[in-house]
Amino acid sequence: MRAVDIICRKRDGNELTADEIEFFIRGYTDGSIPDYQAAAWMMAIYFQGMTDAEATALTLAMAASGQQLDPHKDLPAGTLVVDKHSTGGVGDKTSLVLTPLIASLGLPVGKLSGRGLGFSGGTIDKLECISGFSVDVSTEQFVRQLREIGLVLGGQTADLAPADGKLYALRDVTATVPSRPLIASSIMSKKLATGADGIVLDVKVGRGAFMGTLDEAQQLARLMVEIGKGAGRGMAAVLSDMNQPLGRAVGNALELKEAIATLRGHGPADFTQLVVVLAAEMLRLGGVVDETSDPFSMIMWQLESGDAWLKFRQFIQAQGGDLRLIDNPDNLPAASLVSPLDAGQSGWLAELHADTIGAAAVVLGGGRQKKDDTIDPAVGIVLAAKVGDQVEAGQPLCWIHANDEDRLAEATAMVRDAIRISAEPVDAPPLILDIVH
Repeated sequence: MRAVDIICRKRDGNELTADEIEFFIRGYTDGSIPDYQAAAWMMAIYFQGMTDAEATALTLAMAASGQQLDPHKDLPAGTLVVDKHSTGGVGDKTSLVLTPLIASLGLPVGKLSGRGLGFSGGTIDKLECISGFSVDVSTEQFVRQLREIGLVLGGQTADLAPADGKLYALRDVTATVPSRPLIASSIMSKKLATGADGIVLDVKVGRGAFMGTLDEAQQLARLMVEIGKGAGRGMAAVLSDMNQPLGRAVGNALELKEAIATLRGHGPADFTQLVVVLAAEMLRLGGVVDETSDPFSMIMWQLESGDAWLKFRQFIQAQGGDLRLIDNPDNLPAASLVSPLDAGQSGWLAELHADTIGAAAVVLGGGRQKKDDTIDPAVGIVLAAKVGDQVEAGQPLCWIHANDEDRLAEATAMVRDAIRISAEPVDAPPLILDIVH
């Protein structure tokens, strides 16, 4: 078998076998297939696409290219483990609430997360606002913590799906990033390598998301669901709106505070709705509920009773975090400057562009342009109104949290450009756009 023959077959539109795909991924990972052949192969995939069977084989080969976790070790026989992945958005702090909520209902959650890049904030960045919290979780700790408290969240390592790391870097410089099978296999290879039985995907749609249209998002969601099913995993994908930020807070410590409020039963309505819908899907995949159950009442009880909050505290303590900071969130990192942005006219908030709000948070120092950039955990934006809300002239639309006057001025101008007020009433947009099983 030769790499050039596999490139030719894909270039000519033929369906590759699982053996051919595994050979290519193994060769690229160990260095026997060079970058220029991998680039040619990915360009052929970009133009010719892949069948579901090919995309599944590619994902499995990438997942097998490095370490694969067994989260079931030491768990009672038959115990299912679930995981969740978001395609990234502005104000997306969902994992901070969703994972302890699910674990508090007796369904183990083992998750590896990344840091943020651009305006998509990372779960790890938010958790690292808590002094002492460590995401450096060994395989032994991963398994032990999953057994003992039912929840572990660690940082992604280079040992997990290393083929994806190499291909991802090459895609970035060969104009093949938008290839749907390459996107889907990149996401799903890391999810499969963590060994979860059920995986729920939160696929964002709109201005602040990688997928700008519902049709694009549905196609990606369907492909990822089919890949997961082909690998024997339970799957669901929830498509949610990202034309405006999720919840009210954008910025690492600010989002952590909002997540804590939600775990205590008084979070923003839209954010709580998304958590509840995702939780229902995870419980279904984990066998906790069936068609005769009412998962929504069960989920809301966990939030309102404080059980999910107690699981969050247990999780933070297990990974070294200082509980005093989450018990009293006012002690989390705070900005020295907090400036309101007032409405220039009365009316209804018609647009609140998530991409621009996210970019403004990056300008403040709350996000990264490059992977090695240092972030300021205290800065960000807290919204006072969402699309569909009626506002009065002079009323604060948001508060901008900054540690630098020049950055504050630049971000304020950007946020103002992200907002449009209508003289006519505007309906609040739906948050949940579709669910793919």
